[in-house]
Amino acid sequence: MVAIAFVAIFHALVGYAFITGLAYNVVKKVAEDLKTFDVQEEPPPPPEQPPPPPPEMKVEPPPMVAPPPIVQAPVIVAAPVIQTQPAAPVIHVQAPPAPPRPSMASGPQPRGKPQEWLSTDDYPSSAIREGVQGVTGYRLGIGPDGKVTDCTITSSSGSTALDDQTCRLLPRRARFKPALDTAGNAIPSSYSGRTRWQIPE
Repeated sequence: MVAIAFVAIFHALVGYAFITGLAYNVVKKVAEDLKTFDVQEEPPPPPEQPPPPPPEMKVEPPPMVAPPPIVQAPVIVAAPVIQTQPAAPVIHVQAPPAPPRPSMASGPQPRGKPQEWLSTDDYPSSAIREGVQGVTGYRLGIGPDGKVTDCTITSSSGSTALDDQTCRLLPRRARFKPALDTAGNAIPSSYSGRTRWQIPE
């Protein structure tokens, strides 16, 4: 066993020496054949130039075209139809003439004395306090029956109280025989008179 181990170690050493020597020769030969030379590095490529800008395109504005004229349709306004009716004939109607006023044959006659229609007892108290006196002129309208229909002051006494009292009392107290026409018929008429207002003593 020792001999076998010794032989194995011997062979291993021989093999190692052989392999080592062979490799040394190969390396030496390769080193002799190797030629050295300087390797120049290639210059870096120039930087890429940016692409030139595109040529400016001149944009021409579109030609100005005048808008078509505005045509307004004529407005037709229909005139209103006015229907005219034939004018009615004008008929002139003349009123019949008023009958002639009958002529008075006799005027109205007072019944009793006109001085007694008013007395001092009728004197307004306000006129007495104010000391007012005067003469009132009046006109009485008389109907066909002889009664007084209206009273009008023709001349003032200067006192409204005296004038109002005159026309307030005379229609109640004055009575007449009516006026007569030529045929003897009673007709309307009027009577004018004056009364004196005097403060009693």
